[in-house]
Amino acid sequence: MPGMKILALETSTDFGTCALWQDGVIDQRVCPSGRPHSETLLPLVRELMAGSEIGFTQLDAIAFGAGPGAFTGLRVACAVAQGLAVAADLPVAPVCGLQAMAATVGEYRVFSLLDARMSEVYAATYERHADDPQLLGEIRLGLPATLELPIGEGWVVCGNAPAAYPALAGRLLDAGIRLLPGVLPQADAVARLAARHLQRGAAIDPGLAAPLYVRDKVARTISERLGSGGKA
Repeated sequence: MPGMKILALETSTDFGTCALWQDGVIDQRVCPSGRPHSETLLPLVRELMAGSEIGFTQLDAIAFGAGPGAFTGLRVACAVAQGLAVAADLPVAPVCGLQAMAATVGEYRVFSLLDARMSEVYAATYERHADDPQLLGEIRLGLPATLELPIGEGWVVCGNAPAAYPALAGRLLDAGIRLLPGVLPQADAVARLAARHLQRGAAIDPGLAAPLYVRDKVARTISERLGSGGKA
């Protein structure tokens, strides 16, 4: 899709970002630290769009980091994406933050590990095929001490979980896996993946957008709400 324009939002961690993709050229902005994303994301998006000299209706879609990650942050990105998309009559493109991390690394085999708080870790293994990291198996949530490590050679780990859990970092290093702890989900990677998703026709109606929580407790709460006629 030549000339594609995508606004991407990512607030699944404390490091919130938004980015504008214009036919492969990306302009990314970082949310001010020390303040909730609910206060800083939308003003930053408006600043980004004002600097681009294009309007929201000129976009092809709005992408957002669907998770997993901090529950409040996931809801912020999803809600802002939905609101902007509905107002501008645009589709949305949810992107998994763990996949965005793997795309940032760019290696063939990537083990994405994100601190899930509550002494747990979000984990996913990816192999690169046709320029995109492809998920192997399922996204997992587990204890650092018992988390199953990937089998085989050539794995690289990215994310903040090894730094948060030194014993996990030790297990990874003992297994000969290289650590890249500075990699987090960011809007520029979300935008790049969303562009390829859109080329494959993977955009969805904003009313169908939802965070990817992973934790069973949250999933049950959402199911209960939907079952009682509420909204996720």
